Amino acid sequence: MESADRTNSSTPKGRGVNFSAPRSFLLKFSSKCKETFFPDDPFKPISQEPNGLMKTKKTLEYFVPIFEWLPKYNLQKLRYDVLAGITITSLAVPQGISYANLAGIPPIIGLYSSFVPPFVYAVLGSSHTLAVGTVAACSLLIAETFGEELLKTDPNLYLHLIFTSAFITGVFQFALGFFRLGMLVDFLSHSTITGFMGGTAIIILLQQLKGVFGIVHFTHKTDVVSVLHSVFSHRDEWKWQSALAGVCFLIFLQSTRYIKKIKPKLFWVSAMGPMVVVLVGCLVAYLVKGTEHGIKTVGPLKKGLNPPSIQYLTFDAKYLPLVLKAGIVTGLIALAEGIAIGRSFAVMKNEQTDGNKEMIAFGLMNIIGSFTSCYLTTGPFSKTAVNYNAGTKTPMSNIVMGFCMMLVLLFLAPLFSYTPLVALSAIIMSAMLGLIDYEEMYHLFKVDKFDFLVCMSAFLGVSFISMDYGLIISVGFSVLRALLYVARPSTCKLGRIPNSVMFRDIEQYPGAEEMLGYVILQMGSPIFFANSTYVRERILRWIRDEPEGVEFLLLDLSGVSSVDMTGMETLLEVRRILGSKGIKLVIINPRFEVLEKMMLSHFVEKIGKEYVFLSIDDAVQACRFNLSTAKPEP
Repeated sequence: MESADRTNSSTPKGRGVNFSAPRSFLLKFSSKCKETFFPDDPFKPISQEPNGLMKTKKTLEYFVPIFEWLPKYNLQKLRYDVLAGITITSLAVPQGISYANLAGIPPIIGLYSSFVPPFVYAVLGSSHTLAVGTVAACSLLIAETFGEELLKTDPNLYLHLIFTSAFITGVFQFALGFFRLGMLVDFLSHSTITGFMGGTAIIILLQQLKGVFGIVHFTHKTDVVSVLHSVFSHRDEWKWQSALAGVCFLIFLQSTRYIKKIKPKLFWVSAMGPMVVVLVGCLVAYLVKGTEHGIKTVGPLKKGLNPPSIQYLTFDAKYLPLVLKAGIVTGLIALAEGIAIGRSFAVMKNEQTDGNKEMIAFGLMNIIGSFTSCYLTTGPFSKTAVNYNAGTKTPMSNIVMGFCMMLVLLFLAPLFSYTPLVALSAIIMSAMLGLIDYEEMYHLFKVDKFDFLVCMSAFLGVSFISMDYGLIISVGFSVLRALLYVARPSTCKLGRIPNSVMFRDIEQYPGAEEMLGYVILQMGSPIFFANSTYVRERILRWIRDEPEGVEFLLLDLSGVSSVDMTGMETLLEVRRILGSKGIKLVIINPRFEVLEKMMLSHFVEKIGKEYVFLSIDDAVQACRFNLSTAKPEP
C-alpha cells in the first residue's frame, strides 16, 4: 500500500508503530508474574530508599504494619482508641457468648476468641478501622458442617475438631496471602456475598425461635422449611414466659438501632444495647430463679485466661474431610467478608488496605487462636461499624479490646453465667435483621439482572437448601458469567464523529458517519482458543451485513490485551477468507504483547508492515488514498 508507506514515513517521530524486537521469554515471564502477584508493586518504595538501614526499616514496616503506625502514635489518638476499644468490648461480650452458642460450643470459647486474636491483628493488620471477632455466618456453617449428632455423642471431640478447623482456616488464609493468591477471593463477588449474608441471616433468625420459645426438641437441619416445620410441630413445648422476654428484648434492641439511625452521634446507644440486654437478663434470671420457670441460661463460666489447645488439634483420617471442608469454606467466607468490610471503611477514611497483608494477618490470627482455645475469627461488620463510629484512629482499639476482655475473663466471666438463652437469641436476631440488605438487592435488580440472579441464587440456595450448596450455586453463576464474557467478547462497528477525528460505536452514537468501501471493527477482549471461533464468525457477519462492497477491514486491537496461537491462526484465517473476496485486512494499534506474537508468528510479514497503523485516522487516510488511486481514469 503506497499510501501506507507514505503515511508511516511521513508520520511525526514517535507516532509510527513500534516494530522493535520482541522481548526475551524471561523478561516477559517476570513481567507477567509481577503483574499477577504484585500488581501494587509494593517493593518499589523500599528500593528507592538511599541506604540499607532505611530499606530494612521500610521492609519491617511493610511486613509488620504496627512498626509503621506505632512510632507516630500520640495521646490524642489514644483517647479515641480507648473509647472505641471499650465500646466494642461491650459488644464483643454478648456477641461472643451468642455466636459460640450458635456454633454449639461452650460460651467461654466465644470470650476467649475476643481476647488473643485482636492482639495478633493489631500487630499484622493493615486496616486502622477493622475490629476482629467471631461472626454468625461462619459459626452456623461450622455447626452445620460437623453436625449435631457429633455434638451430642462426643462434645469434646466436636470442640477439638472446631479448633482443628480454625487451624486449617489459618493455614489456608496465610498461604493465600503469602503466595499472593488473593485473586481467588474475588470469585466471591459482591452479589454473592450480599445474597449469602441475607440467606444466612434468614436461617439464623428462624433458628433463634428455638431459644425464644424455649423449645427443647429441634431439627438438626438449617433450611427454612425444616426449621419452620420443627417450630410449629412442637407447639406443646412453647413457653410464654420465654417468648414474652424475647419479644421485649428484641423490641429494645431494635429501638436502639433506630435511635442510632436517626441520630448517628448516639451510636453508643446501639453498641451498648446487647450488653444491657445481657445484664438485665442476668439480673432477672437470678432474682426470679428463671431456670425454675423454664428459662434456660448459659450455665457456668469459669474465670481465667485462654488455656492452651494445641494438644487438642485432631487430624484423624475419619474426620479430616469434614475439618478440611469447614476450614477452607469458612476461611474463604471469612476472608471475603473481612477484606470487603475493611476496604469499605478504609474508603470512608481515605485510607488503603492491603488484601494480601489482611490474609496473612487473618491466617496467623486463626493459627495462634487455634492454639489458645479460640475458634474462627475475622472482621465482623457490626463490630467494625461500631469501632468506626466510636472514632478509632489506629488498630490500638483492638489492643484495648483485648485488655478489656482479659479483665472480663479474669474477674467478670462468672457473672454472665446467668445470661438467659432467650436474651442471646434476641441479640442474634437483632444483629441478623441488619444483615438482610433489601436496598442493595433492589439496586442489583435495577442495575444488573444477572448480578441480581447471582445474589438471589445465594439467598434462596442458603435459605432453602444449605449454606454450602447456596454458595456453590451462586459462585457457579458468577463463573458462568465470567466464562460468557470470555467466550463471547464484545465487538462493535465504529464510525467517525462528524467534524472530528474520533471514531465511536455507531450503536451508541447513531450520528457517527459510516464510510463506504471499508468496515472499522473494535475488539474488546483477548483473542484466544475459547473465543476465536466466535471472533471469526462475528467478523465475517459484519462483512456480510454490509450493503455495499467492502475493500478494507480495519481491526482496532487497542482493547486486545493478549492473543494465543489459536487466536493468531484465527486472524490468519480471517485474512485468507477476506483475501479470497478481494478485501484487505488492516491492523490498528496492537498492544505490545499482541504485536510481539504477531512478529514471532510472522503474521506481520504475511500481511505487510504497511498494513499496521498506530491510529484509526492514519489507517482511514491510507485506505482513502488507496481507494482514490485505484479508481479508473475517466
